[in-house]
Amino acid sequence: MDLFKALILGIVEGITEFLPISSTAHLIITSKLLNISQTEFQKFFEVFIQSGAILAVVFIYIQYIRKNPMVMKNVLISFIPTAIVGFFLHKIIKTVFFESFYLIIGSLFFIGFLFIVFEYLVKNKRIVLKKSIIQLTIFDAVVVGVVQSLAVVPGVSRAGAVMLGMMVLGYKRGESAVYSFLLAVPTIFAAGVFDLYQSRKIIFSSLDNVWILIFGFLVSFVFAYVSVKWLINYLKKNTLVGFGIYRVLISFALLFIK
Repeated sequence: MDLFKALILGIVEGITEFLPISSTAHLIITSKLLNISQTEFQKFFEVFIQSGAILAVVFIYIQYIRKNPMVMKNVLISFIPTAIVGFFLHKIIKTVFFESFYLIIGSLFFIGFLFIVFEYLVKNKRIVLKKSIIQLTIFDAVVVGVVQSLAVVPGVSRAGAVMLGMMVLGYKRGESAVYSFLLAVPTIFAAGVFDLYQSRKIIFSSLDNVWILIFGFLVSFVFAYVSVKWLINYLKKNTLVGFGIYRVLISFALLFIK
């Protein structure tokens, strides 16, 4: 991989990591469009640059994290189900899920459809969004963690799963988005460390590989910072319908790319 391709992938990762549209799916799609082979290094690169995105979250919410230790306690509780699923299904995720383009298409469509249906229910007051993450119970934290574990399937979207799960439980859109940001920190950090250990021989076999990883990391950080700020402002006045429509449309478009 050269620096140009690392730049494009870093931009895609930074923009999509915290939007409910699946960063993993967009990275895989972008790699196909750029004709980048899914080597072991490439798969690790896509995981590693997510660390740049979570650094942006830490940078933005460091004061919030310090002032709300109980929220962070719930974040760690929510992280446990994902850690268990990720650990035991790591090989299947990398060798089966990431290779199934139709699985990605189906996931993009299905979750997008759920967004549209959910917002219809909210509009008709079947679901009321009034809770804040300060009110999150241990039970709700576990439920959110289980929901997030479904995002091991490319196309589901970790952020989308967490946001939708929390809103079904009655949490406000903006609050759900913030919790999805915070939950990304241990989730993506753990995934990156685990993949680093698994791929250490390949990564450090070339100095070029190291520089490409650093470059992708920095690009991802910059664009994730902008994306997080934008999403919070967007959700103050808008619903998830736009993201749902986007997911449905892109799932159909990908049928022709395949």
